[in-house]
Amino acid sequence: MTPGSNIPLPTAQVAVDVAAPVRLDVSGLLLTGDGKVRSDDDFIFYNQPTGSGVSYRSGGGTAPDAIVIDTAAVPAGIEKIVVTASPDEAGQSFQGIEPTATIRDAATGAPLATFTPPRLSAETALVIVEVYLRNGAWKARAVGQGYANGLAGIATDFGVSVEEPAPAPATAPGSGKVNLDKGRVSLKKNETVSLVKAGRPLLSQVRMGLGWEPAYSGSDIDLDASVIAYGPNRDHVDSCYFGKLSILNGAIKHSGDNLTGDGSGDDEVIVVDLGRIPPEASGLVFTVNSFSGQKFTEVSKAYCRLVDAATDEELVRFDLTGAEPQTGVMMAKLIRQFSGEWEMTAMGEFVKSRTVRGMVKPAAKSL
Repeated sequence: MTPGSNIPLPTAQVAVDVAAPVRLDVSGLLLTGDGKVRSDDDFIFYNQPTGSGVSYRSGGGTAPDAIVIDTAAVPAGIEKIVVTASPDEAGQSFQGIEPTATIRDAATGAPLATFTPPRLSAETALVIVEVYLRNGAWKARAVGQGYANGLAGIATDFGVSVEEPAPAPATAPGSGKVNLDKGRVSLKKNETVSLVKAGRPLLSQVRMGLGWEPAYSGSDIDLDASVIAYGPNRDHVDSCYFGKLSILNGAIKHSGDNLTGDGSGDDEVIVVDLGRIPPEASGLVFTVNSFSGQKFTEVSKAYCRLVDAATDEELVRFDLTGAEPQTGVMMAKLIRQFSGEWEMTAMGEFVKSRTVRGMVKPAAKSL
């Protein structure tokens, strides 16, 4: 599964185990429609292993700990059970020890789905998956929402009382990821910004502008900017490029091909109406390719920038630093989170491909 994707649950009893290279504390919280526990009794963990339809199962140090859910026994008014994990060692982050959650049929142990949150860094606790009720049916969704202030941050977020005040929560959902509240954000490679402003997700039209210059004066360079749309399971939905200027019923449109890279400003622009992206497209990867075969070592000042189409305000910018002798680069990705907002991550990953078609598989792996 990828962040935000969901599956129907074919059985009433499921177990969610969470494995990592280190010992983890795994817990579950029963939440009402307002996203809060009814009382501290709805916080299920090793010191309080049983609750209403939800229990904690220890792996004894040799197997992953798990939260077991009997959806038929979950009380009325509970609409969601979130499964969380944090390293047992105080203060340890998930960087380099990415956990994998496996959703299983509790009766047979058969796996139904797995989820590994991508690119973790400062997170010391995660809401990793949620089991939720929708239109009378129970489903499971991959979440991957991180907290830089440990399990106490999760507990206070969902209304559990803690003995000591928890540190202030991160700026935006997702382990201290910045948002747009303080104005334009400049990203470095692999950094992420949540497209949230004044506490609300940005769901209006934005422009992804991509620009570059020839590294050596006098030689034109023909680069092609594209965007590849993927579904929740990394399945290729469609690609927007100079040969197909509109996809997803016009929610994404391309400005057309620039053959030289000359002049200041954006060389190619892709307009994305975030609010109109259909549910089947949850990830967008923006790429640049050299169809003429020139390498990115012959390009300078390559960048991408996200602009509010209504106000022309630059929101996010990523300047590509360094280059490799390749003909393709994945510049940035936009991923819709389970809560509805989009996150933009700077990539700068080089690929051997002169066309967008050759970028589809490597870009899918990056999601």
